[in-house]
Amino acid sequence: MPAPAARTVLSFDFGLRRIGVAVGNTLTGTAEALATVAAQQGEPDWAAIDRCVADWRPGAIVAGVPYNMGGEDAAIATAALRFADQLGARYGIEVHRVDERLSSREAEDDLRERRRSGAKTRRVRRGEVDREAARLLLLQWLRAQPGGAAR
Repeated sequence: MPAPAARTVLSFDFGLRRIGVAVGNTLTGTAEALATVAAQQGEPDWAAIDRCVADWRPGAIVAGVPYNMGGEDAAIATAALRFADQLGARYGIEVHRVDERLSSREAEDDLRERRRSGAKTRRVRRGEVDREAARLLLLQWLRAQPGGAAR
C-alpha cells in the first residue's frame, strides 16, 4: 500500500485583533510560523488570508478553538468556530478544529525562553506569539495524525 501523499496544511490561531498563521507538511511532520493577519473585532482581513491560501494551496486547514478550561464554549470559542466555518465555506478545504487551550501561553513561554537563552535577540512581540501559537496548534494536529511524528 503506497504511503499517503504529503499535504501542505495551514493553521490559524484565531483572535479578535490578530490571527496567527503557520504552515506545515504532513509528510515531514514539521511546521513553521508564517504570518500574523489583522482582525477588526473578530472580522479577519480576508484579503490577507486569501493570499496565504493562494500562496500555499493547502490540502487542509487547522483552526484553533479556545474552549475554556471546563470544556464549554466561551464567547471567543463561538467566534473561532464561526471563523473555522467561514474558512471551510470560502475555500472548499477541509477544516480541522483543534482545542487550543493554553496554546498562546505555551507560545509566549517558548519565545521568552528562546530570548533568555540568547537564541532570540529581540523582545517578544504579540504577533510573534500568535504565529507561534498557530505553529504549536499545527504540531499538535500533526502529532495526532496516524503515523504522526511532528517535530
